Amino acid sequence: MLVTTTPTIEGRAITHYLGIVTGEAILGTNIFRDFFASICDIVGGRSAEYEEELARARQIALREMEQQALRLGGDAVVGVDLDYETITMGGGGGMLMVSVSGTAVRLG
Repeated sequence: MLVTTTPTIEGRAITHYLGIVTGEAILGTNIFRDFFASICDIVGGRSAEYEEELARARQIALREMEQQALRLGGDAVVGVDLDYETITMGGGGGMLMVSVSGTAVRLG
């Protein structure tokens, strides 16, 4: 499955537009990870734990979108848009949300 943020795939003709496909992943974060991430924010540096969670959520969302495209008979998804959100919960917890959308297409 080809997945691209561009509206076309160089050297390949789009023969059918099959519709919009999406994928979402919402993952909970744990209070200790949040605490250590905030320390990284204060003293500088990167939070490896958050980066790993974001990568995992992105993979889940992309896989879900690709599966929708396959069910429609597509062999590529063009015009992909990725969005990231954090949802703050009471008590110090939170959620990470990744959503992706694109257009499933069939290539010639």
